[in-house]
Amino acid sequence: MSVAKTLADKVAIVTGAGGRGNSIGRAYALALAAAGARVLVADLNLEGAQAVVDEIASRGGEAGAVRVDIADPDSVGAMAEVARSAWGGVDILVNNAAMMAEITRRPLMDCPLEDWNKVLQVNLTGALNCCQAVVPMMVERGGGKIVNQVSGGAFPPMGLYGISKLALVGLTTALAYELGPRNINVNAIAPGITNSDAGKKLTPQESPIRQMLERTVAMRVDGQPEDLVGPLLLLCSDAGSWIQGQVLHVDGGWIIRP
Repeated sequence: MSVAKTLADKVAIVTGAGGRGNSIGRAYALALAAAGARVLVADLNLEGAQAVVDEIASRGGEAGAVRVDIADPDSVGAMAEVARSAWGGVDILVNNAAMMAEITRRPLMDCPLEDWNKVLQVNLTGALNCCQAVVPMMVERGGGKIVNQVSGGAFPPMGLYGISKLALVGLTTALAYELGPRNINVNAIAPGITNSDAGKKLTPQESPIRQMLERTVAMRVDGQPEDLVGPLLLLCSDAGSWIQGQVLHVDGGWIIRP
């Protein structure tokens, strides 16, 4: 995808951008770099993050890699300091890291509390940790953009993953009210079934979910990670400066709202 340098001189952090091969996080990092941002690729898998950095560099972009555990506030604070040391601060935060394919599908009545707490600690509290670490830098720089990755599977939630993502929608709207006066846009993207490596593991072609959606989705059931890039760049650029507290459904017409 060819994009103008609409994000020149901006600094972006994308969490979960390096550990799963053909991932949404990788597509996001590549797109932000192509738009001119300097990108900190953050992931538990440092080797994977460095591979994305190398890919960005091969295309003429500027990026760095850092290992982060978003459930650990100290690790998140260290990530933010890497961005400050390298580029002076942060303008864009994409809270993409999450547990998804790793979650065991089971009825909630059979869900161990340990699993419940772990998923919420990563998928919800992890995003808050990242926001708390970078928002002071955004305020210093006059504002910023936060994009939280939610899911079509949260509307309505049918299990632990969906619950965690619907809770992240709540965090998005609450932070939009709180941070709007500080010139910080907070929004979310809700992908449909995406043919990333993790997405194909979670919903393979023979999945009953895909078969059900074939009968109900308005356009097409699945998309590629790159299909999410346009909405991300809108929310991260000046073109999206009057969009606040919204969830953009990018799913071919799975979730349609008037």
